[in-house]
Amino acid sequence: MPAATYDLVLRGGRVIDERNSVDGVMDVAIKAGRIAAVGADLAKDATRVEDVTGAIVAPGLIDIHTHVYHKATSLSVDPGFIARRSACTTLVDAGSAGAGNYDGFRDYVMIQSPYRILAFLNISFPGIFGFDKGVSIGEATMRSMLPVDRCVAKVEQNRDRIVGVKVRIGGIVTGDLGLGALELALEAAEALDLPLMTHIGTAPPSYADVVDMLRPGDILTHCYRPDPNSAIGPDGKVIDAVLKARERGVLFDIAHGMGAFGYETTEAALKDGFPPDVISSDVHVIAVEGPGYDLLHTMSKLLNCGLSLPQVIAMSTSRPALAIRRPELGHLGVGAPADITVLRQYDSNYVFEDVVGTRRQGSTLLQPVAVYLDGKSMEVSRRPFEESFLTGHHHQH
Repeated sequence: MPAATYDLVLRGGRVIDERNSVDGVMDVAIKAGRIAAVGADLAKDATRVEDVTGAIVAPGLIDIHTHVYHKATSLSVDPGFIARRSACTTLVDAGSAGAGNYDGFRDYVMIQSPYRILAFLNISFPGIFGFDKGVSIGEATMRSMLPVDRCVAKVEQNRDRIVGVKVRIGGIVTGDLGLGALELALEAAEALDLPLMTHIGTAPPSYADVVDMLRPGDILTHCYRPDPNSAIGPDGKVIDAVLKARERGVLFDIAHGMGAFGYETTEAALKDGFPPDVISSDVHVIAVEGPGYDLLHTMSKLLNCGLSLPQVIAMSTSRPALAIRRPELGHLGVGAPADITVLRQYDSNYVFEDVVGTRRQGSTLLQPVAVYLDGKSMEVSRRPFEESFLTGHHHQH
């Protein structure tokens, strides 16, 4: 007997891979931890075959906004728990750590985890240090807390895992420093030639003032936050500054969290032809209990808002990979790491809620089936908060 060509073939799923313009029922073959082939009838050459008929086969999900410096920062959650529950292969931490405590994040969380964990380094030296239930202390209120040189030096030593700079702007987070914090963060990102991810909170500064300063490739996270200080003007249309920013190449990310997904904003933006570039969860110690929960739940929300399944998959795979300049991730091209997420789409009567308590009746939910990381099968876990709302058969599209 000749040796099998492939280690594993996932047979008969709907393969959705925006980067390679693939959307159709076919097989995906894995060899030595990489994608070996995508096409028809590959199972006959495989050592092992998994039948995924009726399921969605996507590149490994990438949550570009998480908080997973677990146990060392009060806002962070266990990355393994989140990855298993939301069927992710890559988690990007959005500034939980700054230059002063990044090494602990790297040595005690990232290196210990089987998942890919990357990070935006907070411009604030201590990172996000005062965020928990009933606790909210801004980390970017004083220039002395934002030493640009220390941020730059730490990123230079850790470019393998740090993908950009993070700053939180607005309200008590920046206090009187306001846009001064954004200037310092941009100075660091500029020196490093990396993207800046900026959080937008309550005014001041205004949404327009923040996006006006962003460069092509920078990421405005919490793009659909509710009023006050949303992307929607009094006329119900997306404000000019936001449209101009998108024209320049600024990217807009969901980052649901506890304060950043409002149905009124979302519906107005989508109606005005302004979809997000990237879908992420901003999962942290409070959001993990709902209404944001995690990336998969946020994807289901956007699906129920009228985005198509291929759009929602692309915004959680290929587009975040390109946004963090990791083009080897987020697609199923031959030679790419075999990071694969297998999902099913179920009919569901789940009633979704946004961060201000507005509710919308849904009709569909995405649920995890399997995850492969570098070709290795990873555990996925149940989603008890959604399970009772699944009404029978999954969709076959």
